[in-house]
Amino acid sequence: QGRLVESGGGLVQAGGSLRLSCAGSRTIFSYNTVGWYRQAPGDARELWAYITYDGRANYADSVKGRFTISRDTAKNTVYLQLNNLNPEDTGVYYCNISPYRDDYWGQGTQVTVSS
Repeated sequence: QGRLVESGGGLVQAGGSLRLSCAGSRTIFSYNTVGWYRQAPGDARELWAYITYDGRANYADSVKGRFTISRDTAKNTVYLQLNNLNPEDTGVYYCNISPYRDDYWGQGTQVTVSS
């Protein structure tokens, strides 16, 4: 019940785009900051973007200007639009609140960018 469900990943060429979705319960999303985390092979999960409950967004420097986070409160869904992708963006993308809760991690969605 507490887990979040990510979708929308895939294999794209460099320069391509994807739109990721994160679905959760109203309990999780209400009044919580929600973030997208990326985990590359062998690395820890990094917070790459987050959006506050009132819609303010913030981004890691590496994705600023290329990724856009948004939320649809009525659908209890948070999105991450990924544009101008490069191979360094490859990894498993997870969503969670920020700061994260261990019991909210979902299975993630794989994004693979080929050069």
